Amino acid sequence: MSQRSLAFAFLLVVLLSTSRVTAQNIQADQQNYCAYLTEQAKAQGDLLRTPAAFAGFTQPETGLTTQLIFGAQLSLSNLKKAGITLDAARNNCELYKASTGVQMTVQYALQGIEKDALGHRLTLIDDAAKSLDGLIDKTQKMVDAQNMTRPMLISLISNRLKLDSDRADTQSRIAALYVPPLPDQPIKAQVAAKQSSDIAEQTSLARLARQNNWDVALSVGTHQQINPPSGRLEPYGEVSVSYNLASHAINKHLDSSVVAYGNWKKVQEGDAAREAEVLRDQTQQFIAAQQSRLDALKRESVEIENNLNLVSDAETSAALDFHNQLASTQILLGIETGDATYRLQRLQEFLSKNF
Repeated sequence: MSQRSLAFAFLLVVLLSTSRVTAQNIQADQQNYCAYLTEQAKAQGDLLRTPAAFAGFTQPETGLTTQLIFGAQLSLSNLKKAGITLDAARNNCELYKASTGVQMTVQYALQGIEKDALGHRLTLIDDAAKSLDGLIDKTQKMVDAQNMTRPMLISLISNRLKLDSDRADTQSRIAALYVPPLPDQPIKAQVAAKQSSDIAEQTSLARLARQNNWDVALSVGTHQQINPPSGRLEPYGEVSVSYNLASHAINKHLDSSVVAYGNWKKVQEGDAAREAEVLRDQTQQFIAAQQSRLDALKRESVEIENNLNLVSDAETSAALDFHNQLASTQILLGIETGDATYRLQRLQEFLSKNF
């Protein structure tokens, strides 16, 4: 295996190892955040479900004896809130997963295509290097036979050095690009899932807020006369009901707030939906640029091919030199044509799949 192949293989191993580590980091990030939300919700749920103990002094009416009371109170509204709090935490977790997934896709999708295109360019460079080496070997034999001059060979070697420089530059650009593992789901589906998670989270928060409109409190305990002292404990129980008369209007506003939140997220600068639209516009502009580039390269290729046909039966050294220059230029141009073709195809596939 050549040194170039070894270097490229090593680069691939490093990139694959980095991708695996990054995938683990993203998964750990989401798991840890969801674990944090769950524990917070469980703590709040335990607080809401547990009856509140109380103690104090009371004097029901003037002239009656002072009494010591102690007992516990349970709120049915709080019991309802405990379950909704856990539901809100789960929805928040799903929203976080959906948000991080679509944000990474939008942020790194074009970089992923660029990195893939650069890897394809390395293959084109290696193929071109083999063709150019064959042309150099053929020219070297003709120089040794004194059928061509050495400057003609130096020109080909100069092009060979350009290929080596292009390879090193391409490898450096690949190494400089960071692209984490991205979801396979189309961006439009990811955005829709994220928007659904937005609504689900806001709906659970609105349900939680609704529980403030009513309550049924159950209180049980004992009371004891302390002035004059009495050793006898008297049990008692109490039920209190509360209801906010503006509940209907409050609930309508909460429902409207959920709808308004969803509409805001569709147009918010920096949110997934808006960023996806920007990415689509960028992709369309890149497609137009690559199409123009490819058209220009094809015109140059046709012109070179026509000139090669004119000197296909070259016998003089000058004609042979011109033929070699055209052939080496055609080889280098093939890299650019193949690169533009591949980039255009990948961009079109990306646009078709995701939008």
